[in-house]
Amino acid sequence: MDELRQTEIDVVEGERRLAEKEALLIELKQRNEDTRRVEAELDVMRRNQLDRERNRQRLLSLLHP
Repeated sequence: MDELRQTEIDVVEGERRLAEKEALLIELKQRNEDTRRVEAELDVMRRNQLDRERNRQRLLSLLHP
């Protein structure tokens, strides 16, 4: 199923991007810099990741009812 394969790729890529952004947030906090923009971006990214993961679960459930 091509859609599931692409969704799996998107989930893994999303996890990688989240990890990078979270690392940036830690750096900013350590330097006592403004983190509001990165925190807002992370919030959106986390919601998008949750949507991707839900879509993956939906596709898996179609394969294994």
